Amino acid sequence: MIHVSSLSGLPALAASLERFDLLTLLSPSGEPRDWSGIARGRHVQLSFHDIVELTPDLIAPDEIVMRAVLDFGRGAVEDRALLIHCWAGISRSSAAAYAIACDRNPGYEADIADELRRRSPFVTPNKLMVKLADDMLGRDGRMSEAIARIGRGAETAEGQPYQLPLHWPI
Repeated sequence: MIHVSSLSGLPALAASLERFDLLTLLSPSGEPRDWSGIARGRHVQLSFHDIVELTPDLIAPDEIVMRAVLDFGRGAVEDRALLIHCWAGISRSSAAAYAIACDRNPGYEADIADELRRRSPFVTPNKLMVKLADDMLGRDGRMSEAIARIGRGAETAEGQPYQLPLHWPI
């Protein structure tokens, strides 16, 4: 199972899981943090801004970031959950969870997007991250189209934690 959270929801969610790998997606301008109290297994931290187009003085997600996200998902083992978080638990972490689920389950892009919306009415996956993963995985636009079809999530400053299945069909 993939667990997705905001930064503020991370401690409680992490405490509820026995074993997990942690993927941290925060902006480079954030304060350095000591993750040793939360990360119990493998921990990957990626720093980039939550933007969907190139913007001067900001770091956009790129193929290097998305390769690291996909590699994180590919390194999952059955007895550990994947826990992904970003600042608000809405955009970067949801795009990463969607990309990992799609990587594991070719042909289920639309079903995974629908399930993502069903489990989390507020998510708005970062479109640039989704497009990069779509291109890297050779999905011919199916991932981007599915995310465009579910549309922007409900307005909120911070999302609630949710889970997305790692294996399909569910």
